[in-house]
Formats: sequence, C-alpha cells, structure tokens
Amino acid sequence: MNAWGRAARKLTKALIREFSDCISGTNKKGLVLGAYEGCDKSELKLTPTAAKFDESTGGKLKDLLKREAGIKKGTAKVFSNVHPEFFSVAVAGLGREGLGSSEKESMDLCKENIRCAAGIGAAALQDEGIRQIFVEEFTNAESAAEGAALAVWKYQAHRRKESQTPTVKLELFEAQDREGWQRGMLKAECQNLARKWEETPSNLMTPIILAQAAMDTLCPCGVTVEVREKDWLESKKFNAFLSMAKGSCEEPLMVELSYCGSTPDDKPITFVGKGVTFDSGGTCLKKCEGMSEYRGDMAGAAVLIALFRCVASMALPINIRALIPLCENMIGGMALRPGDVLTARNGKSVVVEDTDNEGRIILLDALNHANMYLPCMVMTIATLTPGNQKGNRWRSQRRFFDVRRHLERTKQSWRGNRRPRLEVPVLEIFLTLGHRLLRC
Repeated sequence: MNAWGRAARKLTKALIREFSDCISGTNKKGLVLGAYEGCDKSELKLTPTAAKFDESTGGKLKDLLKREAGIKKGTAKVFSNVHPEFFSVAVAGLGREGLGSSEKESMDLCKENIRCAAGIGAAALQDEGIRQIFVEEFTNAESAAEGAALAVWKYQAHRRKESQTPTVKLELFEAQDREGWQRGMLKAECQNLARKWEETPSNLMTPIILAQAAMDTLCPCGVTVEVREKDWLESKKFNAFLSMAKGSCEEPLMVELSYCGSTPDDKPITFVGKGVTFDSGGTCLKKCEGMSEYRGDMAGAAVLIALFRCVASMALPINIRALIPLCENMIGGMALRPGDVLTARNGKSVVVEDTDNEGRIILLDALNHANMYLPCMVMTIATLTPGNQKGNRWRSQRRFFDVRRHLERTKQSWRGNRRPRLEVPVLEIFLTLGHRLLRC
C-alpha cells in the first residue's frame, strides 16, 4: 500500500471513530432527577430540583410522567427530547418522602434511597450510551455522588480497549453543596478501588502485589505502611498464620498501617483485615464450580486499604491502625491437614478441623498482636465462611461488641452507610475467654 493509501485509511478510521463517538453519546448530556411516591402509587411528587427543571420545560416532564404507571422505588424511567440541553432525562423513584433512620438496620433510609435513586438513574443513562451525566443532589449531595459513582463503575482492566465501556463523567446539577458532592465522590472512589482489587485475577493479585498496591496508594496520603516478611513473622511467633500459608509458594506477609490524625495520647482504633488473596480450601479442597470467586477472599484487606485512603484524604481527627495478614490458602506438600495441632502466638493450642476455615486461624495471631497497640477498640473486617453465609442470607455486616458505649458510637457512624448490619450478641462466657486470649 502506497503513502496515499495509508493516509486515506487513517483518515477513514478517524472519521469512523468520530462518527462512532457521536453515536455512542460522547457529546451527549444526560440528567438524573428524582420523584417521591404519593399517597396513591400512581401519584408522584417531584423533588424541588426536578420541579424547577419541569417548569423550565413548560411542564413537559410532568406530562410524560402522568402517562406512566408511576415510578417505584428502585426503578427509573428515561425520557428523550425533554430539554434542548440534555439528550435524555432519567427520573428515579425515591420511595416515600421523609423517611428517617432504621434502628433495626442502623441505617439512614433517606440517604440509602438517595444513593439507590442516583445510582439507578445514572446507570440507566449509561446504558443509553450517555457519557456526561449530571445528577441532582436529592437533598443530600454526598449520598447522590456516592450512589452514582458506584453504579457507573465497571471492572474492565483486562478487556481490549475497543471492547471497554467508555468512562462516564459525573457532575452535580444546579446545587450549592459542592463540598458534599466531593466527599461522596471520594468515598465512592475509595470503594471502587477496593472493588477493583477484589475483582483482579488471583495470579495478578498475590500477597506481594497487594502489599505493593497498599504502599503505592497510602504512602502519598501520609499513611505509614510497614510490610513485615517471613523472618519477622517467625521472630514474633505468628505460628498459626505461617502454618496456614505453608501450602502456597507465595510468601506470607503482614502489612501494618498507621494513621495519626489526633494527638498521640489518644488510643487508636485497631482493625484486623483478612487478606487471603486466593482460597482453594487447602487440603479440604473446595468444589471447582465457583472457586474462582475466592480471589475475593482478600476483601477485608482491600476494604481496609481503601478505608485508610479515605480517612487520610479527608484528614479525619482520629488515630487508627490496621494489621493485614496476606497469604494464599493452597493445597501442597506442606499444606495443613485436618487434625493438625498448632501453637498460636499466645501459647494456646489450636486443632485444625477444616482447612477451609482458614480465616479464624489467620486472624488469631493478628488479633493477639493488635493488643500491643493498647487500642480503645479492635474490629475485624473479613469475608464470611460458607457456614456463616447460610445463616446470614442477606450478606449483612456482623458486629460483635462487648462494650456498649463503643456499640452506640459505631451505630451512629454507620447510620449513613449503605450496608445493613446485624448485631450479634456476645455471651458472658465468650467475653471472658476473649479477654483471656488477648491478655496472654
């Protein structure tokens, strides 16, 4: 092919790309608005921002909504040719107006409905091929930003470029709470970071790779990151953790995170996160079907790293620390067997009945070591074992507390969160055993 032919081919490709971008919605704008349920399910009440927008269209939006049989909570309707500035307008259902907090679920229902509505509306416009989406604040810009950003995120790191869904740009529509919007976007960004690590194939997310990701993510934010290797773990007698990791060729690591936003005298809140980058079940091997999903068994570690990123970026005035044991639970010549007896860091003997229940063994030494920080509270973040999942079908977050004041403080902070929680009572005998374990 001569030079003229190559030039013509490049020009043709450029024209096709420009035309495709136009068709796919690169230059199109979309808008997400909200509507509450009325006394009658067929009745709708627009949010103040949506009502103002409807006035600018001469009531066109309301007329279109009247033709629909209502918009239920958790659904959205997309309309075109409503306003010359926006190619499509999505109206999302917010449910009933004026909902408060749910004591049973420790959740702010109003904020949760805003998150859902913003997310469903943004996702509906994304499916329409729109790449620039404006979202109203729904009376809480932070929740709206978080819901929309979580909804339009997709994991496509290993897809071909031409097969990837273009990135959506989210913006706040006609509102004053820009600061709240930025907070919500930051929270969603950190959550999406954890989601990315959880979805990464296990051969590309080994313990050393995740430890490096923690350093790259947190060190620029002012968080202290220390990666402890096998020699250090042996010197500190992390015997249970090391024994659980023997079946894999990947070296186990302990990642310590520290953020000091308050005075050094304030006792830290200490977290322990489960970081099993792949869980085959060990000698008690899992079924092949669905085993690939256990690349996400390091979700506790991913969430903690993202949490520290968010806390440091917001410069919160608290002291927090974290211990993250990283390893793989694999089958091999050195792997643990059912019936093996281990000696934990505190000197207690542990009988391994099922190597697929690796989480409790891995966290045992880390929880004991966490007591050296003299924390005001210790919390674990980990994925559930299959047995716990059967008893907890809605995947709610479980909490074990022995100090009532910490429980009440945590309830208050979690009311703005989107996941329901299940409070698990701790019997007195378990409190006694637990305190004895930490003191040893």
